[in-house]
Amino acid sequence: MTTRSIAMPMRISPAKVILWSLLALAIVLAVIRFTYGMGAISNLNNAYSFGLWISLDLLCGVALAAGGFTTCAAVYIFGLKQFKPLVRPAVLTAWLGYLAVIVALMVDLGRPERIWHMIIYWNAHSPLFEVGLCVMTYTTVLTLEFIPMLLEKLGWQKLENAIHKISLGLMILGVWLSTLHQSSLGSLFLVMADKVHPLWHSPLLPVFFFISAAFVGVSMVVFEGTIATKVYNLPSEVHLFSRLTKVLPWILGLYLVLKFGELTYNGDLHYAFEPSFATTMFWIEILGGVVLPLILFSLPAVRNSGRGVFLSAALVIAGLMTNRFNVGLLHWVRPVGSSYTPHWMEFALSIGVISALILAYDWVARNLKLFHHEPDHAHH
Repeated sequence: MTTRSIAMPMRISPAKVILWSLLALAIVLAVIRFTYGMGAISNLNNAYSFGLWISLDLLCGVALAAGGFTTCAAVYIFGLKQFKPLVRPAVLTAWLGYLAVIVALMVDLGRPERIWHMIIYWNAHSPLFEVGLCVMTYTTVLTLEFIPMLLEKLGWQKLENAIHKISLGLMILGVWLSTLHQSSLGSLFLVMADKVHPLWHSPLLPVFFFISAAFVGVSMVVFEGTIATKVYNLPSEVHLFSRLTKVLPWILGLYLVLKFGELTYNGDLHYAFEPSFATTMFWIEILGGVVLPLILFSLPAVRNSGRGVFLSAALVIAGLMTNRFNVGLLHWVRPVGSSYTPHWMEFALSIGVISALILAYDWVARNLKLFHHEPDHAHH
């Protein structure tokens, strides 16, 4: 097995012009925000302190970056070495994803310059403290996991070897930290029983957040890997995706059993059959993002098809994002007469952050040894 970068000439394509333009706009908006305050570029108010940025950039962003911990868990904890070619791209996607989350969160915070206070003034009883500390630590671990790719390029062999000696420990630590804060994000909403709709509020929210991060993490590896093979003209990795996604029906099934079991036990199942916007969004999330992918990933013909496994993974990702918006924004109980429609600049800033993520991934793919290439005989 060898690791390689993509030997492709750097050229200015229309897609890159668009991405750089979106990033430039986001930078301008961030300057406006830090100069004139959050109200200058958002429609957030006292009734809606959680808006687009928290639901999309934080809740969705952290979950969609879970491919790093799921892949590392498969390879370094469960010993499934056949998936090692997927580790570097998954770690890169996770690292960039967490950096994007941090950047977006700094824009959203009322006093971002005080974020360091959390390191000094501990509030060990706060789920938000655990989330913040774990995200800081996990991002540091992901940085150390990424650095060997850069050191290979620079030829700094001694430092690269030193990091490799602790790489197994880093991978295990990263899985542990990610497990903690993925579930703790759900814990944030436990204290909001009077805000979150009964279809989503549950004592099991930390469990639901962790399980959903696990199955979307696997799906993101498939989603990102499929796009990378097309963009960079790489050998197909469907053989790996087919094996990796065998676990998804079990995880999705566990999620379904726990979800409907909890709704039934708490006497909240009737909300799923009342005519309302919340009911519609609930069934879109469950049927489109859990039940349908569960069925599709159970079919070998789908898992062995590049298009089938990609589209099934996309359904899981869409379902996860629907869930995070359902929990964090769409169905909160608000004061009568209050409303919130995200400002176009809120969308523009989030899109700019995503554009930066894509541009950074492309640079790494073209300049560093990101992808593993196995001979054909290793596919069987």
